[in-house]
Amino acid sequence: MREVARACLGSAPRPVVLIDGGSGAGKTTFARRLLSLLATPAGEAQLVSLDDFYPGWDGLREGSEMVHADVLRDRDPGWRGWDWQANRSAEWHPLDPQRPLLIEGCGALSAANRRGASFGIWLELEAEERKRRALGRDGILYAPHWDRWAAQESVFRLEEPPAPLADLVIDLNS
Repeated sequence: MREVARACLGSAPRPVVLIDGGSGAGKTTFARRLLSLLATPAGEAQLVSLDDFYPGWDGLREGSEMVHADVLRDRDPGWRGWDWQANRSAEWHPLDPQRPLLIEGCGALSAANRRGASFGIWLELEAEERKRRALGRDGILYAPHWDRWAAQESVFRLEEPPAPLADLVIDLNS
């Protein structure tokens, strides 16, 4: 993990790192492990999870677009949360434009988002294992939505192939 952190820190004075992979690939766990290693003189890294602002179960594409529209913008960057129970947008979360930034989630690694980031990471894991992990983690809350979300992921990957956008591809299948 320290080698990954060194590569991220060497990518820009203010590293902006995108971490993507299919649902259940381990993006959040990976990001949390990397987070503490990305401090700069400007401060500790900030973590943004797309799960916190996808606009509902059909919102993968829109969530990805919110990264470059809101999270990566130059003036007043931040993100508006999503209240999953009320199915509506929630409070605004401002970001410090000087501190390093880690952005993780399905759809984080797109061409538009990559233009505003200094480093991209793709986590590759077989769909069957990802499903086992995701349903083991989120169980009955996620099970009714797995196929719907997986279909969006497939379309997104066809439209925005992640490997060519990544500086680092980590194959977790072995």
